[in-house]
Amino acid sequence: MTAVNSQEHQDLLLEIEGISESFESATPGAVISWAYDRFGDDLVFACSFQDLVLLDLAVAIHPKIEVIFLDTEDHFPETLSFVEDVVSRYNLNLTTTKPGADAVGIPCGAEGCCAVRKVAPLKKAVAGKKAWLTAVKRCDAPTRAAAPIVSWDESFGLVKINPLATWSDDDVASFERDHALMTHPLIAQGYLSIGCASTTRPVQPGEDPRAGRWFDSDKVECGLHE
Repeated sequence: MTAVNSQEHQDLLLEIEGISESFESATPGAVISWAYDRFGDDLVFACSFQDLVLLDLAVAIHPKIEVIFLDTEDHFPETLSFVEDVVSRYNLNLTTTKPGADAVGIPCGAEGCCAVRKVAPLKKAVAGKKAWLTAVKRCDAPTRAAAPIVSWDESFGLVKINPLATWSDDDVASFERDHALMTHPLIAQGYLSIGCASTTRPVQPGEDPRAGRWFDSDKVECGLHE
C-alpha cells in the first residue's frame, strides 16, 4: 500500500466511524441509501435467505444490487427451492458461489468446513468490490452484541454495513407481517437459524434461536462475521 493509499484508507476509517455513530438512530433504508450513494455498483449483498427483510429494503433502493448466495453444497432442499422462488419474485441479480477444490474431503460439519465452503468463496466473489451489506443484528448472538452499523472488515478488505444492527427479532417479524414477505418454509418447522442441513436442527421451546446451529459443538460463528 502506497503512502497515498494508506492516507486514503485512514480517511476512510475516520469517515465510516463517524457515519456509523450517526446511524445509531437511522432507519435501515437510510443506511442502505447512503451505502448505495457512497459505493454504487461496488456495493454487494451477501444474503443467507433466512429472512428477506434486508433484501426487500435493498432492492427497493438498488434493484440490480449484486446479491451473493453461498452454496455450501449442503443446504436443505427447502432453502435451495426458496432461493429460486425469491430470485423469481424480485428478479434478482444473483451470484451463487460454490466451494473450490480445497473443500474436497472437508464436508459440512468437519473442522474448517466454513473456511473453505463459505469464507473463501465469498472472498473470491467480492474481490474488487468496496462494500458489502449483511443482515447481522446485535441481538443474534453475544458475539454480535457490539456490531457497528458501518465498519472496516479487515478479513474481506471491504467496508461492512449492517443496516439491521439495532433491530430486534420482533422488529424483523413485524416488518415481515406488515410487508407480507415470503418466509423460509423451515421456519414454521422450528428452524429459527437456518444453515447447512447436516449441522442445523429445529429449536426447542425456550431455547435460544441459534441453539439449532452447530448443535453438536461449541461453535457459534462460521467465520464470515468474526
